[in-house]
Amino acid sequence: MRNRLTFQPRYFLYWLLLFALARAAFLIYHHAHTAALSSGEIVRSFLYGVRLDGSAVAYISFIPFGLLLVGSLWPRLPVGRLIGGYTAVTGIVVGLLTSADLELYRAWGFRLDATPLQYLDSPGEMAASAGSAPLAFLVAVFAGLMLLGWWLYRRLLTPLPPLPPAFPRPQAALASLLYAGLLVVPLRGGVQQIPVNQSDVYFSAAHPFANHAAINVPWNVAQSLQLREMRRNPYQYMADSAARREVAALYKESPSADSVQLLTTPRPNVLFIILESFTAKLVGHLGGERGVTPTLDSLARTGISFRNFYASGDRSQKGLVSLLSAYPNQPTTSIIKFPRKTEQLPSLARTLGHAGYHTSFYYGGELAFANMKSYLLSSGYEHLTERQDFAQRDQNSKWGAHDHVLFQRMLRELGKQPTPFFTTAFTLSSHEPFDVPGQKQFRNQDEEAFFRHSVAYTDHALGQFLQAARREAWWPNTLVVLVADHGHQLPGWMPVYDPRKFRIPLLLAGGALKPEAAGRSVATFGSQTDVAATLLAQLRLPSSVYSWSRNLLSPAPAAAPGGFAFFCFTDGYGMMTPQGPTVMDNVSRAPLTPAPLIPRQVRQGQAYQQLSFADFLEK
Repeated sequence: MRNRLTFQPRYFLYWLLLFALARAAFLIYHHAHTAALSSGEIVRSFLYGVRLDGSAVAYISFIPFGLLLVGSLWPRLPVGRLIGGYTAVTGIVVGLLTSADLELYRAWGFRLDATPLQYLDSPGEMAASAGSAPLAFLVAVFAGLMLLGWWLYRRLLTPLPPLPPAFPRPQAALASLLYAGLLVVPLRGGVQQIPVNQSDVYFSAAHPFANHAAINVPWNVAQSLQLREMRRNPYQYMADSAARREVAALYKESPSADSVQLLTTPRPNVLFIILESFTAKLVGHLGGERGVTPTLDSLARTGISFRNFYASGDRSQKGLVSLLSAYPNQPTTSIIKFPRKTEQLPSLARTLGHAGYHTSFYYGGELAFANMKSYLLSSGYEHLTERQDFAQRDQNSKWGAHDHVLFQRMLRELGKQPTPFFTTAFTLSSHEPFDVPGQKQFRNQDEEAFFRHSVAYTDHALGQFLQAARREAWWPNTLVVLVADHGHQLPGWMPVYDPRKFRIPLLLAGGALKPEAAGRSVATFGSQTDVAATLLAQLRLPSSVYSWSRNLLSPAPAAAPGGFAFFCFTDGYGMMTPQGPTVMDNVSRAPLTPAPLIPRQVRQGQAYQQLSFADFLEK
């Protein structure tokens, strides 16, 4: 028989059951990944996950337990209705987080955290980004979770029993206070010295998905919010002095570090084109699928191609900062979210502006998305063109203006700009939901085919633009830089940490290139942070303020023969060199790929992660 004094344990059990159901829904939704797990790993994902579940339940339970304490002393307080209302609101929030996480994990490869909060001021872009999600099914999942939660609540917790007649109210209040005090134990994950964290639920070295399944989503969101005020570096692998030595060696110039000069003039116009989601997997001259990017493949024969080039991160806003400020990414946040920090970064727009360049930025979407506008403005761009600057009829994409419209506008306006100009264009049509105009050239009607078609469309629009630009008076004195903002899991749905997902194209083209530069292929390994130093060396401008950048057209440092590329993801890093990949999980500090570990490379990656994040914290 129920009594008032057992309500708190039953309330705690109620939420534990709900989180177990949420974990089951996650495993079922991602059945393809779950099928690769053993039955023991599936069971352990529930057993290990209980620690984070219990911590989340403890936070949720503080208010109901407090209401019971007050209700013990004030009998007229409608405790049952207040707890019911609070539980309903909390259940809706938990249900929304759980349902959203199901699809976001498929797209992003990590459990839901505070990352989507930075997009709340751009609801249109959020909706467009979710264009390929099975919204009806997710709504059904949410409704199912709500019904299960309501049924369990009715079975376990209603009605709220009255206090036993012979039980004094002061003693009931003391019992409630004791229950509330006991919540500290599950909140911390036990009685150990260090509070529970993600690493406590990681148990599988072979299957990161099993570890991800053990994570409690509401706890993960709340924990990641703390990063906004983080003051301590969680990536402390070695003494700071040792980390500085390792990183300094990676950027130490070779004694024969004379830069190759490939331009006909030291002050050409610079047309910097950033291609949304262009992955090397679809670029023929980089060994990817043939026939998707004929424009880029043609430019590789007439310009300069960098064959081992990698994105620094996995989101557009991260790619912008790496390309335009030569700044490394952060594994669990992004510096672009902190205007006070980005204001301290160097930027190509500011550097070239001081050298006499007119600077402008073109984008068919809304620059308020992901805080890009504040970053670009603080970077020194004199003129910004975005969605609102296009006619309504030209806003023909869910994101804004399609790429052919963007290029047509640029073509009309570039000849009117003062020279030399530094003009940056950021495409958008190859972003989800891949709703580009024109006839589909790939037979299949699945998401991979739509992605291929969107990349092919942008490549064609780029080709049309460049063909017309060659007839313009400014073309002979123009250097074109073509690079992706990040790679993509498609085609093939590679894991979020797979190095192939980060490999992207980088090409130099344009009328300002010397004839002998045609067809040059650069094998040196590099990343987006290296574009700044490489470009400025060609313009014969100093690049010392770009401390995380190195010239890819100079000999590689002795500490990294053949160059290196560092990239990060949530929550780990990768180090690419000619010797092979090193990909590590920051939480478990274990490798994520079967490739043999290269000890020197592991240490270099750890030092880079430690020092770059320390720099981020100090900004």
